[in-house]
Amino acid sequence: MKILNLYAGLGGNRALWPESIDVTAVEHDKEIAKAYQDRFPNDKVIVGDAHEFLLENYQDFDFIWSSPPCPSHGQYRYNVGVKAKGYKGLYPDMKLYEEIIFLQYHCKGKYAVENTISYYQPLVTPQKVARHYFWSNFEIPELKLPAADIRSKNKISDFEGYEFIKERKGIKNKRQVMRNCVDSNLGLHVYSQL
Repeated sequence: MKILNLYAGLGGNRALWPESIDVTAVEHDKEIAKAYQDRFPNDKVIVGDAHEFLLENYQDFDFIWSSPPCPSHGQYRYNVGVKAKGYKGLYPDMKLYEEIIFLQYHCKGKYAVENTISYYQPLVTPQKVARHYFWSNFEIPELKLPAADIRSKNKISDFEGYEFIKERKGIKNKRQVMRNCVDSNLGLHVYSQL
């Protein structure tokens, strides 16, 4: 099975997938991509624009996992940042919906687009699984995960995968990188539906 893992980060979603699968990961930050490669040495890692890579290569994969950046969509930034702390509002990054619609109409393999639960009514109806939205062409059953309790995780060493970035000086906001990791149990749950 050939899998495309877009916006790969440190590969939280990929951590419990079998080592024997053929994974191509795309990550725009070269330092984070190096950490991913150290964590998954058998995966092919591409440093580049995941959104563009998808457009040019979607037909080459049996399964596509996409986790576009979520801050402009998320309840946390909107409720805590904008409403409570006065952060400047952001336009929602519409690449999320570009990818969903593109995959719905062009992808012949399986796909799952993951994102945070948004502060607004989604423009395309998702499946809600744990604390995430998924847009996919297969059913993903509900999964109970323990509360993330991100607010209490003040040390980056509290996060799974920390050992792959702790000594890397090129990764600037290590806590944010760790917070962006999808729970590996959720990644396995989605993978097991294929």
